[in-house]
Amino acid sequence: MISEEELTKLARDHSYELGLVGLAKVVQVRWNPRMRSTAGRAYYQKALIELNPHLMEVSEEELHRTFLHEMAHLVAYARNVHRRIAPHGEEWKNACRDLGIPNEKVTHDLPLPSRSYQRNWHYTCPHCKALITRVRKMKGRWVACYTCCKKYNAGKYHVKFALVESYVTDSSQL
Repeated sequence: MISEEELTKLARDHSYELGLVGLAKVVQVRWNPRMRSTAGRAYYQKALIELNPHLMEVSEEELHRTFLHEMAHLVAYARNVHRRIAPHGEEWKNACRDLGIPNEKVTHDLPLPSRSYQRNWHYTCPHCKALITRVRKMKGRWVACYTCCKKYNAGKYHVKFALVESYVTDSSQL
């Protein structure tokens, strides 16, 4: 198995190559044995990449690709520190290109067990009527339709787009 130290060094090397010295100084990569269905995860606040140890059983190529996928998240956020960006938006796609994986997919099709959760919480945007489903209840009073806020209010919250809890009786509406 490739060690955490080797992967961390690789992450730092990539960061330096892209001119992200601040990220290079703090980035870390860890194996997370608790991961089951997820191949990897990036925490930009902690500059941390977690990888599923089962990736080594799949292939070294998939491990490297997953590592670069997660590294692209950190690169995208490091380049856009004070901006809110979409997790797999243009900034991430640009980072993928810079890391050598230009056509990276958002999800994987690796032989890892999948999970499915019942989405029991339903919300509707009063403006665009979009139905948003969640596994957990949304907390806080500043929850609004991201699409409408971005399109009509420069990405900032507006009460006009505040989500309303809705009740779906027919599962075909989902």
